[in-house]
Amino acid sequence: MKKSGTLARRPLGRHYRAMQPSPQDAIYRPSPYRSAPRILDLAGWIGDPVAPADFPQTTLRFRNQRAAAEVGLASLSDAEWISHMGRFQPLPDNLPQPLALRYHGHQFQSYNPDLGDGRGFLYAQLLDGKGRLMDLGTKGSGQTPWSRQGDGRLTLKGAVREILATEMLGALGANTSRTLSVIETGERLYRGDEPSPTRSAVMVRLSHGHIRIGTFQRLATLGEADNLAALVGYCLGNFPGPAGPPDTSPAASPAARLLEQVVERMADMAASYIVAGFVHGVLNTDNMNVTGESFDYGPWRWLPRWDPGFTAAYFDSSGLYAFGRQVQAIHWNCGQLAVALRTLEEAPPLIAALNRFEDHFRAAMARRWCWRLGVAPRGIEADTALIGLCEESMAAGGEAPDAFFFRHRGGRGTATGALGEALAAYEPVADAHAYWSDPAPQALLIDEVEAIWAPIAEDDDWSLLDAKIAALRRMGEAHGAPPHPAGHS
Repeated sequence: MKKSGTLARRPLGRHYRAMQPSPQDAIYRPSPYRSAPRILDLAGWIGDPVAPADFPQTTLRFRNQRAAAEVGLASLSDAEWISHMGRFQPLPDNLPQPLALRYHGHQFQSYNPDLGDGRGFLYAQLLDGKGRLMDLGTKGSGQTPWSRQGDGRLTLKGAVREILATEMLGALGANTSRTLSVIETGERLYRGDEPSPTRSAVMVRLSHGHIRIGTFQRLATLGEADNLAALVGYCLGNFPGPAGPPDTSPAASPAARLLEQVVERMADMAASYIVAGFVHGVLNTDNMNVTGESFDYGPWRWLPRWDPGFTAAYFDSSGLYAFGRQVQAIHWNCGQLAVALRTLEEAPPLIAALNRFEDHFRAAMARRWCWRLGVAPRGIEADTALIGLCEESMAAGGEAPDAFFFRHRGGRGTATGALGEALAAYEPVADAHAYWSDPAPQALLIDEVEAIWAPIAEDDDWSLLDAKIAALRRMGEAHGAPPHPAGHS
């Protein structure tokens, strides 16, 4: 494919309407466009070539210029953006055709072999400014061989909700996919869980990878040991650790090394949910990215108060994925990856890796909790005790995590009793950002989500969404970068 040259050379384009630059954005340097279609080495068995839907219209609604700059796409004109993000014309020297990925998965812990990308595909891979592999994947891009009875589409409201989820989680330090683009597509969709007909959209995600635990489960179930080994090698060679480079270590077997990494990443993701007060809603193994990135946001919620039994999905009647059971569910999912890797490795090293989940989780909770609370860690035992006291305080007072962390940031609250004594022993982290002087913290409860959506649905007024994105990014700047796991930088 002939290179166009425009991606690398055109000056940084204008900021799209929802992405007015923040002080942080003003100093970013756009990376060059560098294609890296490495998934093609696995293309014969990991997915099916598909064609995108031919939408009746393509109206650009959201363009994440900050994320685009990381992978050399910030210089695209709006027309070029729509061509690549709405019509899915191949990017230069990239995948010649989209791939709908194949996988199996446990859905609410019941195994389902009839899965795969049913309304999305992977269509480009690029390197970011740090040399990390990044994927462009879609949601709502049309039917595939794995659509079953679905129409392959996404509602515009679903896309707006995903923008909000990824922006809020990113601001709270979670490792999450980013919503790169939303384009309205001009179709009328009928859904049972929102007023219909409703508007349609196609969304593009930016993430480190789209390999799921369910991808491994499929290969193990089908007995494709050679392909399973190739997938392990692909993940070790291309995906970073929780904050480190791809694995080049000769120690242990590749399968055991990969499980060690995934267990640490998943434990950190689980901790990030708890510290954020976030409920994903559908923690199936086909929704678990082995990069440790949270993604695929459907019936998510933030806690209105500290409640371990709070559920996000109306169809989760047993509370399997309730707020307080998410850690257990994610650990269980890691166990399913270990089962799949038994095709390549004996049980003892896999069990040993799986058994380290709890220690990784406790360490991640301690560093993330202290980070959000604005205090310097004092050690795992002291920090774990502090977490318990904070949880007791929130539960007793019916307080949401957003309000609690904001009120006590840097020890500035008025806690009494055991919590007050514990907080007094912690050294505050200096916070000069004006956000901490706001009258109230940013939050994202369901009523506000509906309030943001209403003017879009009724009057095509996007101002509330624009303002919320700006506010969440400002909150993220105030928090700063989340802490890395020990031993990573």
